[in-house]
Amino acid sequence: MRFLHIADLHLGKQMNDVSLLPDQEYILDQMVSIAERARADAVLIAGDVYQRSSPQAETMALFDRFVSRLAEGGRKVFIISGNHDSAQRISYFSSLIKSSGVYVTEAFDGKPQIVPLRDREGEILIWMLPFLRPSQVKHFLPEEKIVSYQDAMAAVLRQTPVDKKKRNILLCHQFITGCETSDSEERAVGGLDNIDAALLDDFDYVALGHIHKPQKVLRETLRYAGSPLKYSFSEANHKKSVAVVDLDEKGEVAVRLEALYPLHDVRKIEGKLADLMRQDYSEDYLWITVHDELVPPDARETLSTNFPNMMKYSIVNSKTKMPSHMDDHDRSFLSDMMPWSEAFKEYAAKEKAVLIQKYRLNASDEPPLQTRCRSGPDKQASA
Repeated sequence: MRFLHIADLHLGKQMNDVSLLPDQEYILDQMVSIAERARADAVLIAGDVYQRSSPQAETMALFDRFVSRLAEGGRKVFIISGNHDSAQRISYFSSLIKSSGVYVTEAFDGKPQIVPLRDREGEILIWMLPFLRPSQVKHFLPEEKIVSYQDAMAAVLRQTPVDKKKRNILLCHQFITGCETSDSEERAVGGLDNIDAALLDDFDYVALGHIHKPQKVLRETLRYAGSPLKYSFSEANHKKSVAVVDLDEKGEVAVRLEALYPLHDVRKIEGKLADLMRQDYSEDYLWITVHDELVPPDARETLSTNFPNMMKYSIVNSKTKMPSHMDDHDRSFLSDMMPWSEAFKEYAAKEKAVLIQKYRLNASDEPPLQTRCRSGPDKQASA
């Protein structure tokens, strides 16, 4: 059986106050084409369908069209909720749409939701777990000692032991220790959301969501699909893709990646202003860093004629140079402040010059201090 593994759609997300809905519609169309071209039997969507727990109507309509197209021709679709989703909204009508071959995680009750499938090799069990928090699991399993996310996942899996003779696929949305993160993901303080990959060893394939960079974790068959689009500049170097998973007899799993090509790429470029303006016109979403020592006041406007979708602009030169150990978040914040800092210095210098000139003009209207001191006593003597 052939599966398509995708995750972290984040439909409705904005980047620097720019709606990404057209970009998302473009990439969803591309994933439908991949599913059709690969002749996938099922699609696994590993959480964070929406950016917000209360998505807008147009965002929900976009996802509805996407799932409807995926389900055409009898293709199964499995959807779990992520930490950005409302589990209740995602599971709405879940019982009704099962008849269409679309399976959505229902309200969590302390156990995984398991859907059996069959192919020529026998039975395949699809395990579906929404994003789990320790407090949520503790509510249904009060007898268990649950403090961390690791405790929560272990307790849930103990409720239904894995039949190792069968082929098992787990669909979940958690943070697995050892994966590579970016600025886009929400993390718990102190790494409390870490889950040991060894806990999932009994599954033939683990379809993960939550981390935006496509990657395997320790083994080829424990994998994050990654987000289909770059959702922050910390993802600029990511190679976005869809995982195509072939599950044959027990122990035989093959994974290949199908590249995704966005409507607008997210890139960081830098250099001297003149060199940047010699680059080809681009409508990509850009963070542009200028290295000139003397930057013209209208540099930003000049760059926007060649790069109309420039989202971030910063100046880095000998005056504004920042420590190399800074991460992108801190560098971005300080870079944003630099132009304002330089502008304030220029304003202060001009104001200072004006005040000095004004003082000099006022002072020239009066006699010198020595003359004023001498004239006083002379007048008194003459009196």
